[in-house]
Amino acid sequence: MKKKISNFMIAYNAQIDGALATSKEISAYLTKAGARVSSIGEIQEETMRHDIKQPDLDMLIVLGGDGTILRACHLCSSVRIPIVGVNLGTMGFLIELQKDEWQNYFQRLLSGDFRIEKRMMLQAEHFRKEKSLGSWQVVNEVVVCRGQYVRPVRITTEVDGYPMAGYVADGVIAATPTGSTAYALAAGGAILPPDVRNIIIVPIAPHLSPDRSIVLSEGAKVTIKVHTSHQAVFSIDGHAPVIMKDGDHVQVGASVHDSLFIRFHGPGFFYQTLNRYLEQNPSLLAS
Repeated sequence: MKKKISNFMIAYNAQIDGALATSKEISAYLTKAGARVSSIGEIQEETMRHDIKQPDLDMLIVLGGDGTILRACHLCSSVRIPIVGVNLGTMGFLIELQKDEWQNYFQRLLSGDFRIEKRMMLQAEHFRKEKSLGSWQVVNEVVVCRGQYVRPVRITTEVDGYPMAGYVADGVIAATPTGSTAYALAAGGAILPPDVRNIIIVPIAPHLSPDRSIVLSEGAKVTIKVHTSHQAVFSIDGHAPVIMKDGDHVQVGASVHDSLFIRFHGPGFFYQTLNRYLEQNPSLLAS
């Protein structure tokens, strides 16, 4: 796109050494170039949720790792603010720019020489019988699983009101394409390209139960129901778990919101990044 970008916010992960110093360096660079930096703040601050809603904000610059980016997506998606990330973390799978190269790309950022990548999000709603107990926006995944007791739970799933599969397992994941490279991948799920709009269902340690991931269309409504005599929980994007009782269910479907990422490379960069991380397998490096 070619749009003049002039008003930024910067959010950083305060738990990472040097994050504040790099934020100030970026702010000074943008200010010298004639842009406005309305604020610099810790991503964990509650005031960030209010500040992100300022009407003339063009973009949020995020310094941290993938967890910091997930938090930024939760803040920005409902107000449609795009995110550009600078990786200061360990993995940085969601982030194009590394700490030592942001300056090479921010001139392009200021001139509008970038694309916006839209990534599908989910909405998850917790029900006890017919009563809704809460609703959440999801960037990566919803995990319905066993709680503090190391025993599997029985889980049934439905799609659009029709039975899909039953599991005796540690849990079941419903993930976005973004989340397909996170917990879902670790549990044996397929990797989905970020530009597709599908929901992937992946069982966790199934016992004598279906062990394959299932890919559903964007319009599907998935119901994940627990049947258990001990504790079960669900978690959104790795947040604190919510306790479920026997018969509770979580309904999952596509959100009306998208995560918006600033990208300087073409769509094929996703596969280049994926290949780089897969090649870090010690078995491959030894060959």
